[in-house]
Amino acid sequence: MLSKGTAKVDFEALAEFRYQLRKYLRFSEQVTHQQGVTPLQYQLLLQIKGYPGRAWASVAELAERLQAQHHGVVALVSRCEALGLVQRRASTTDLRKVEVHLTPQGDTLVTRLVQLHRAELASLQGRFTVPDLAATEAALPATRRPRSRRSARTD
Repeated sequence: MLSKGTAKVDFEALAEFRYQLRKYLRFSEQVTHQQGVTPLQYQLLLQIKGYPGRAWASVAELAERLQAQHHGVVALVSRCEALGLVQRRASTTDLRKVEVHLTPQGDTLVTRLVQLHRAELASLQGRFTVPDLAATEAALPATRRPRSRRSARTD
């Protein structure tokens, strides 16, 4: 029996999405290990290189982007620093802040890994799509549609 307001097609769409996502993440795990880093180290390098508007990020910003605890990111930065992939620098504008920069070695590595990830994503084009749950809800009979948060309010 299906959950109230949930159609079989929703389960199928979400299951396929999670399957394709897991395949991509497994690819990422394998390719990062082949390049000598962990997937989390790659994520750190990617977030530094891809930080909007500048070539560095603070530990707090990296913690947010990685959805990780501050102290865990400090340890991750330390491990990447020991590998020669990143460098900490005191901020020139706010002495309380530490900037995390890529080293030339870290920049080369993350660029190589991004190229591999882009190629994998290109191969998934058309198979890796976010399910349109609104469309499946709209196809349900009105009596089976879940109430929206807005209409469920009793203000």
